[in-house]
Amino acid sequence: MSKLNAEQLSQKHDVFQAIADPTRRGLLRLLGDQELPVTVISSHFPMTRTAVSKHLRILSDAGLVKERKVGRETRYRLDADPLRELKSWLAYYERYWENKMEVLKRYVETDDNNRKI
Repeated sequence: MSKLNAEQLSQKHDVFQAIADPTRRGLLRLLGDQELPVTVISSHFPMTRTAVSKHLRILSDAGLVKERKVGRETRYRLDADPLRELKSWLAYYERYWENKMEVLKRYVETDDNNRKI
Protein backbone atom coordinates (compact mmCIF):
# COMPACT_ATOMS: atom_id res chain seq x y z
CA MET A 1 0.00 0.00 0.00
CA SER A 2 1.32 3.45 -0.86
CA LYS A 3 2.07 6.07 1.76
CA LEU A 4 -0.74 8.50 2.35
CA ASN A 5 -0.43 12.18 3.14
CA ALA A 6 -2.32 13.84 6.00
CA GLU A 7 -5.06 15.17 3.69
CA GLN A 8 -5.78 11.69 2.31
CA LEU A 9 -5.91 10.21 5.81
CA SER A 10 -8.26 12.97 6.92
CA GLN A 11 -10.47 12.42 3.89
CA LYS A 12 -10.72 8.67 4.56
CA HIS A 13 -11.84 9.39 8.08
CA ASP A 14 -14.42 11.80 6.71
CA VAL A 15 -15.76 9.21 4.25
CA PHE A 16 -16.46 6.78 7.08
CA GLN A 17 -18.15 9.50 9.12
CA ALA A 18 -20.09 10.73 6.11
CA ILE A 19 -21.62 7.36 5.27
CA ALA A 20 -22.35 6.54 8.91
CA ASP A 21 -25.45 8.75 8.83
CA PRO A 22 -28.59 7.26 7.22
CA THR A 23 -29.67 10.63 5.80
CA ARG A 24 -26.34 11.05 4.04
CA ARG A 25 -26.55 7.51 2.66
CA GLY A 26 -29.98 8.45 1.31
CA LEU A 27 -28.52 11.57 -0.29
CA LEU A 28 -25.83 9.49 -1.98
CA ARG A 29 -28.46 7.09 -3.28
CA LEU A 30 -30.56 9.96 -4.60
CA LEU A 31 -27.58 11.56 -6.34
CA GLY A 32 -26.27 8.28 -7.73
CA ASP A 33 -27.77 8.72 -11.18
CA GLN A 34 -28.52 12.42 -11.41
CA GLU A 35 -27.35 15.92 -10.66
CA LEU A 36 -29.87 17.87 -8.59
CA PRO A 37 -30.26 21.30 -6.98
CA VAL A 38 -30.69 21.49 -3.21
CA THR A 39 -34.34 22.55 -3.59
CA VAL A 40 -35.19 19.29 -5.35
CA ILE A 41 -33.01 17.23 -3.00
CA SER A 42 -34.72 18.79 0.04
CA SER A 43 -38.14 17.70 -1.20
CA HIS A 44 -37.10 14.06 -0.70
CA PHE A 45 -36.31 14.45 3.02
CA PRO A 46 -38.41 15.41 6.06
CA MET A 47 -36.11 18.24 7.14
CA THR A 48 -35.33 21.82 6.28
CA ARG A 49 -33.29 22.85 3.28
CA THR A 50 -30.66 24.15 5.70
CA ALA A 51 -30.34 20.71 7.32
CA VAL A 52 -30.02 19.05 3.91
CA SER A 53 -27.36 21.61 2.97
CA LYS A 54 -25.37 20.73 6.09
CA HIS A 55 -25.48 17.04 5.15
CA LEU A 56 -24.40 17.90 1.60
CA ARG A 57 -21.48 19.94 2.99
CA ILE A 58 -20.26 16.94 5.00
CA LEU A 59 -20.51 14.74 1.89
CA SER A 60 -18.69 17.38 -0.13
CA ASP A 61 -15.92 17.69 2.47
CA ALA A 62 -15.47 13.92 2.29
CA GLY A 63 -15.19 14.12 -1.50
CA LEU A 64 -18.38 12.10 -2.03
CA VAL A 65 -20.38 14.92 -3.62
CA LYS A 66 -19.34 17.50 -6.19
CA GLU A 67 -21.09 20.83 -6.60
CA ARG A 68 -21.50 22.89 -9.73
CA LYS A 69 -22.91 26.38 -10.11
CA VAL A 70 -25.55 26.83 -12.80
CA GLY A 71 -26.63 30.45 -12.72
CA ARG A 72 -27.69 31.19 -9.15
CA GLU A 73 -28.33 27.52 -8.43
CA THR A 74 -25.89 24.99 -7.00
CA ARG A 75 -26.31 21.45 -8.27
CA TYR A 76 -24.93 18.36 -6.59
CA ARG A 77 -23.83 15.00 -7.96
CA LEU A 78 -22.25 11.87 -6.55
CA ASP A 79 -18.51 11.32 -6.89
CA ALA A 80 -18.06 7.62 -6.17
CA ASP A 81 -14.24 7.60 -6.23
CA PRO A 82 -13.85 7.72 -2.43
CA LEU A 83 -16.25 4.77 -2.17
CA ARG A 84 -13.92 2.59 -4.25
CA GLU A 85 -11.25 2.71 -1.58
CA LEU A 86 -13.89 2.01 1.04
CA LYS A 87 -15.01 -0.99 -0.99
CA SER A 88 -11.49 -2.37 -1.16
CA TRP A 89 -11.13 -1.91 2.59
CA LEU A 90 -14.40 -3.79 3.18
CA ALA A 91 -13.39 -6.54 0.72
CA TYR A 92 -10.83 -7.77 3.26
CA TYR A 93 -13.66 -8.54 5.71
CA GLU A 94 -15.92 -10.26 3.18
CA ARG A 95 -14.03 -13.49 3.73
CA TYR A 96 -15.38 -13.56 7.28
CA TRP A 97 -18.96 -12.99 6.13
CA GLU A 98 -18.66 -15.57 3.36
CA ASN A 99 -17.15 -18.08 5.78
CA LYS A 100 -20.01 -17.56 8.25
CA MET A 101 -22.59 -18.03 5.49
CA GLU A 102 -20.91 -21.25 4.37
CA VAL A 103 -20.89 -22.57 7.94
CA LEU A 104 -24.58 -21.65 8.33
CA LYS A 105 -25.41 -23.35 5.03
CA ARG A 106 -23.65 -26.55 6.11
CA TYR A 107 -25.39 -26.44 9.49
CA VAL A 108 -28.83 -25.98 7.95
CA GLU A 109 -28.26 -28.71 5.38
CA THR A 110 -26.94 -31.11 8.02
CA ASP A 111 -29.78 -30.25 10.38
CA ASP A 112 -32.36 -30.89 7.59
CA ASN A 113 -30.85 -34.31 6.86
CA ASN A 114 -30.91 -35.36 10.52
CA ARG A 115 -34.51 -34.40 11.20
CA LYS A 116 -37.09 -37.16 11.52
CA ILE A 117 -40.39 -36.66 9.76
